[in-house]
Amino acid sequence: MTDLRQRMKDLADQVRTHRHRYYVLDQPVVSDAEYDALERELRDLEAAHPDLADPNSPTLRVGAPPVDAFEKRRHAVPMLSLDNAYSESELLEWEARWRKLAPEAEPRYAAELKVDGLSLSLRYEGRRLVEALTRGDGETGELVTENARTVSDIPLLLSEDAPEALTVRGEVFLSRKRWEELNRQRDARGEPRFANPRNAASGTMKLLDSREVAARGLSFLPWQVLWEDRQVVLPDQGAAMAALETWGFSRMPARAAGAMSEMLRFIESQAEARLMLPFDTDGVVLKVLDVAVQQKVGATDRIPRWAIAFKYPATQVTTTVLGITWQVGRSGKLTPVAELEAVEVAGSTVRRATLHNVDELARLGLRIGHRVFIEKGGEVIPKVVALVPGEETRDLPAPVVPETCPVCAGEVGKADDAEVAIRCLNPECPAKLVARLLHFGGRSALDIEGMGEALVEQLVASGRFEQPWEVFTLLADPRSGLAYLSSLDRMAEKSAQNLLDAMEAARVKPLSRWIHALGIPMVGARTAELLAEAYPSLESLWAADEQRLQAVEEVGPKVAAALRAFAALHPDLPTRLAALEVQPAAPAPRDHSGLPLSGEVAVVTGTLPSLSREEAEAWLKRLGAKVTGSVSPKTTLLLAGEKAGSKLAKAESLGIPVRDEAWLRAQGA
Repeated sequence: MTDLRQRMKDLADQVRTHRHRYYVLDQPVVSDAEYDALERELRDLEAAHPDLADPNSPTLRVGAPPVDAFEKRRHAVPMLSLDNAYSESELLEWEARWRKLAPEAEPRYAAELKVDGLSLSLRYEGRRLVEALTRGDGETGELVTENARTVSDIPLLLSEDAPEALTVRGEVFLSRKRWEELNRQRDARGEPRFANPRNAASGTMKLLDSREVAARGLSFLPWQVLWEDRQVVLPDQGAAMAALETWGFSRMPARAAGAMSEMLRFIESQAEARLMLPFDTDGVVLKVLDVAVQQKVGATDRIPRWAIAFKYPATQVTTTVLGITWQVGRSGKLTPVAELEAVEVAGSTVRRATLHNVDELARLGLRIGHRVFIEKGGEVIPKVVALVPGEETRDLPAPVVPETCPVCAGEVGKADDAEVAIRCLNPECPAKLVARLLHFGGRSALDIEGMGEALVEQLVASGRFEQPWEVFTLLADPRSGLAYLSSLDRMAEKSAQNLLDAMEAARVKPLSRWIHALGIPMVGARTAELLAEAYPSLESLWAADEQRLQAVEEVGPKVAAALRAFAALHPDLPTRLAALEVQPAAPAPRDHSGLPLSGEVAVVTGTLPSLSREEAEAWLKRLGAKVTGSVSPKTTLLLAGEKAGSKLAKAESLGIPVRDEAWLRAQGA
């Protein structure tokens, strides 16, 4: 019992410490997932042993006390925390709990993304913003009204159809792009980096100079309305969120309403989709849809019983750097890689993280033995984000930048003075061929199942292949190819035959995939699609000069030059592939004649009222337009929403027509 009491005390101390570092100092030393695990263990122990629970336990409070720099003010209605769920079964248990309190209520819900930022409570009187409070400890927050006024999407005056008095709660956050920009500025000034956008947003809202807050570029998304007289004006959460948009607030980019089965589908759909958003989210919040039921179910002194946060596996965690190695890419680029103490992130075990290049290594000030934050967002490969605060003072061994290629011992250097990366300059470096072959057979290229790293390394080590496409010589004599592959380590005859079958299928894959698979510098999947539409065969593409290539959308002088250089290096490639019976499928011609936007070249920018960027681009394509990613003299229309930024400015300077979502909808689809 003494050991249990001590464990609970230790956990309580840790939770208090981490809350203080997170909410007050904005200098966390553990990830959100690690903190959640500590708090969860403490709550579980307190629930199992209430007689041992400390009446002053940090689990009985929300957040942390407000900092002294701001006036403190009580919330009219406490800003409660949310319970977390990590599985379908926990969501169903939550549903069963609240339904015991309202058995007659229909179990319907509203779901919204859980934005990773700083919670803020905004009070409006006469439809004007009069008060902004941080969460603080849930009962009392910091008065940050002047700072809130600088956030562009916090309305200072609500539209005339809004109630005279109400409170709107939501999340202040920083986009990943602005976070990276701020960190570059802090690097230049020799200041510690923000570990993540959430800490940058929190630190910004607590600055005393609102002019500096304005320069940071914060954003705000609402997630709750409180009525001043406690009389509900709108009947459910969905209606409230829709009304907030009409009153002047930004739209939550993804939300849903329905039964639990629909909520589970929404959670699953957002697991990957949310990673493509320009800001961080860490889960989905489920709320009982009917506000009257919410009021009946009520809350404890810590959490509302009618809401819960489903948390996705952590995308940012802390771990220790055990060493630094160097990878050689298909262009010879040497990339430093952090070898890590194994840690779970985004549902998988991670032991390595990219460091991008030598400059990034220096910027981080990384040493072997440092504890670091690593992150897995939209990228497949985790990356090191920042050092854990305090680590920069430790005297640890510095990584060594190689003077020769770590694979072939060849000369390394930069392709030109403007380049950051260092490269292996040996054209016969086997590591380059390994990387090119992996790309060649990878999912975004020919998607040859079975062509993994272990096999590719053996293929290259054999010396039998000098170019990726030469592996198709194995199909010239299938019996011989099968025998060769079966002789390799961990390649049984069935696996070898499956690989040959996958290669056979790849012979007729779309031309765009073949163009991408060749590994032409600066030609990615999107550019390959555009080139395949313009040139129906490799022969015609190889025959095109730079001027003709630049007539293709999104192909500029550098891409055209890179393509011509690759064709000059492999002039007989189309003929060689034809001899190997490779017959890429040309894209079917698309007849856009008669469609409303036939001939238009469109770009989408900014935040549209009700369409995501992907939805808007798909709509434009259905109407016959070509959609590109950047504004150029070839662009014929710009579809713009709020916060359109530099693309809007460039379009206006070029005299390109600018349209909005209402115009797009008027075109039909």
